[in-house]
Amino acid sequence: MALHDPFDANSSISSCNCGQHASQAQHDIAVGAGDGDAPNGRLVQTAVMKALFPRDAERRNFLAAVGASTAWAAISSLVPFGALEAMAQEKGPLEKKDLKIGFLPITCATPIIFAGAADFYAKEGLNVSLQKTAGWAIVRDKVLAKEFDASHMLSPMPLAITMGAGSGAVPMVMPVMENINGNAITLAMRHKNNRDPKNWKGMKFAIPFDYSMHNFLLRHYLAEHGLDPDKDVQLRVMAPPDMVANLKSDNIDGFIVAEPFNQRAVYENIGFIHALTSEIWDNHPCCAFAATGEFAKQNPNTFAALVRAIMRATQFAHKPENRKGVAQMIAPANYLNQPVTVVEQVLTGRFADGLGKVRDLPNRIDFDPFPWHSMAIWMLTQMKRWGYIKGDVNYKDIAEKVYLATDARKRMQELGMPAPKSNMSTHQIMGKTFDPAKPDAYLKTLSIKA
Repeated sequence: MALHDPFDANSSISSCNCGQHASQAQHDIAVGAGDGDAPNGRLVQTAVMKALFPRDAERRNFLAAVGASTAWAAISSLVPFGALEAMAQEKGPLEKKDLKIGFLPITCATPIIFAGAADFYAKEGLNVSLQKTAGWAIVRDKVLAKEFDASHMLSPMPLAITMGAGSGAVPMVMPVMENINGNAITLAMRHKNNRDPKNWKGMKFAIPFDYSMHNFLLRHYLAEHGLDPDKDVQLRVMAPPDMVANLKSDNIDGFIVAEPFNQRAVYENIGFIHALTSEIWDNHPCCAFAATGEFAKQNPNTFAALVRAIMRATQFAHKPENRKGVAQMIAPANYLNQPVTVVEQVLTGRFADGLGKVRDLPNRIDFDPFPWHSMAIWMLTQMKRWGYIKGDVNYKDIAEKVYLATDARKRMQELGMPAPKSNMSTHQIMGKTFDPAKPDAYLKTLSIKA
């Protein structure tokens, strides 16, 4: 007798106890999933079974060989059905499918770029047009003008925009941190014997934007070595793609920026990597995915779909075994426009430093989507320290409004990703502990300020 396929939606046989399933086997699997007769649970399970066994005969043979209960136990040990079903239940109709998402051609944008290259957006029903952009001020202005629906941003930017620092005040939300680490201080080759920052008075450094981790980390690094970044050196805002050319033409002595431009300077033999920013603060935040609060409120299902796609890309890029493949996908001209070998050196952490050494540091860049409130608070202390914001600052309130840690935790759990239980953590920055519960006390310990 031919076996009935319990996952065949077109079957006319219905013989389960409750009368709601195509067969008793399907009923058993639905109940075994703990979802009773929930339609989303059945749809998810059916989809997974058909993905595992695309041919009807294969599914029938598998079920005949092991039985429905054993089949469920085996598959559920490998597939996070609870997370998949929760996501299926939450998915509502997309308010907007055609989207423009801005990005700068740097490796920090890997999750946003890879989500497009790997069709993660399309799998969420989105038609995303990735818009390569030259500089951060342009990104900000296009988001505020609603030319971009959302964008890759430097992690301090949503905080600054929300507070009206550098622009009109517009509430922003940041649900995903794109990357941690992934930057360096690079110096021109003529400074190979000038490695002590105490001797850098009068030097010119490029930074990508005032409201950037690069600016704050370089300022902190210089100050810890006794230099006043506003008096002893010159800091010039410059678009990341322009920095290598300016280093080559001696317009600047060095720069701090995201990859791949530090590695590109080494590749062209015009600069060397003085220090990775992970040596200043290991696992520091860098870039983020952000949108206006208005966009998120008006398009909640679309916003959730974007977050899921980018988090999946973040999860994929986090795994070391995927890094070379990711490098090949994001290196082409429409994305980073860099030699694959340069991008590979960044993503794998095995790289030439320009000083004659090949270094092997897998954490040179990593991808962790959780937007820690404590990281936001440190950024706010630096904005206050260097005079970008004035007066009293309600650090915790701003961090909570902009950095959507609770939502991020929920999305991470849905995708089976480990998520921190707390929104706060202490951080070790140049050998000193930053306690986010005491931001003003921390500021008082810093000797050089604006």
